[in-house]
Amino acid sequence: MTLFMRGLFYRKRDNSFMRIEMPSDVKFIIETLEQAGYEAYAVGGCIRDSILQRVPDDWDITTSAKPEQIKKLFMKTIDTGIAHGTVTVMKNHTGYEVTTYRIDGEYEDGRHPKEVTFTSDLLEDLRRRDFTINAMAYNDRAGLVDAFGGREDIQKQRIRCVGEAKCRFSEDALRMMRAVRFAAQLGYEIEEETKQAISLLAKNLEKISAERIRVELMKLLLSDHPYKLREMYELGLTAVFFPEFDKAMITTQNNPHHIYTVGEHILKAVELAPKDSILRLTMLLHDIAKPETLKKDEEGIDHFHGHNVRGEIMAVDILRRLRFDNLTIGQVGRLVNCHDDKVSLKPERLRKYISKLGCELFEALLKVKEADMLAQSLYLRKEKEEELKRLGEEYEKICISQDCLSLKELELTGNDLIMLGMKPGKEIGDMLQQVLEHVLENPENNKKDILLQLVKNKIDV
Repeated sequence: MTLFMRGLFYRKRDNSFMRIEMPSDVKFIIETLEQAGYEAYAVGGCIRDSILQRVPDDWDITTSAKPEQIKKLFMKTIDTGIAHGTVTVMKNHTGYEVTTYRIDGEYEDGRHPKEVTFTSDLLEDLRRRDFTINAMAYNDRAGLVDAFGGREDIQKQRIRCVGEAKCRFSEDALRMMRAVRFAAQLGYEIEEETKQAISLLAKNLEKISAERIRVELMKLLLSDHPYKLREMYELGLTAVFFPEFDKAMITTQNNPHHIYTVGEHILKAVELAPKDSILRLTMLLHDIAKPETLKKDEEGIDHFHGHNVRGEIMAVDILRRLRFDNLTIGQVGRLVNCHDDKVSLKPERLRKYISKLGCELFEALLKVKEADMLAQSLYLRKEKEEELKRLGEEYEKICISQDCLSLKELELTGNDLIMLGMKPGKEIGDMLQQVLEHVLENPENNKKDILLQLVKNKIDV
């Protein structure tokens, strides 16, 4: 019995097949495989995104052809994952993963199948996939193959596992995070049975590498609905990879500046921050030390003195644990440390502050402070907004004036000091730093002749 006879193709009411516009290279690969006597379909996320009228990031292809048969049909291929049936076909400098229909064997480690078996049945291949919205296939000849109700789930805006949710999550525990991540990216809700399975199996996430967890976390944070992190908390996932957040969720803030628990404030601040990895990670971690620094005064008001300093230490530890790169760790750590700083509006002090932090991080700090403020109560809101506005305006004036803020902007260089007879090394570095301190207080003096005379006076030339 053919797939068509089983009624597994989605058809429009006018009885014409649904059309998905595929890139010409994808059509070429599918047609080449079909002309050689094999089945081939675009599959997975590219079909989901096409139905949602989004531009897919990439196009994957599934086929009845075996890897060695795929390689014979195309001029340039890469053995991406031969053991799992995947060959990358290169076309016009772009790689397309072409994978043989397969059935996954037993998952012994909660991450990878012990072995895979190639099959000639497309439905068996689709049945092994995680969610219904990712288990659809398409080609121009046959139309849309939707055996598990993916299109209906798109219409109902829900995330639902293919088959039994417990089985899918037992196979690969990361799928639990992926369920919430897809909900965040698409604005969907997770179907109830799928939720229950996540709650039951959340602890299995311990089997997943920090690198894979980091990738899913960042996709969620950079989505349109990063507040869905709350759902990871409710389902028990953050308890495994981010227990500090669980403490924040239950830490109250009896303080006029706040109306949420620490965790809810964090979620709100993340949502209010621009879609930037450094900014959203900073908002995720900016108050993470508040549960550890909580103190109540005689009137019962909560205070969190030193939470920024302790927060930097914790942020660095958390980011290292999740295998973030050193640049990200350094930038987020510094922003967490200074997010609550009272920055002086006096031009000379502001220049010194910016010079110490760097222009890029200072601009990020302005956005961090804004998101933090907007996630607080309305207490003193107008005063806070005015202060932040003035800080931005003073920074803009400094930028317009092109005031020197760093060593590289000094009109004096190390070579100039060598010409004066100074020896290369620490002495020159120290002198340039002294000159910079002078210029930060007196920006009008950033002229080579003035600075040379300043140095001559200091070294008694």
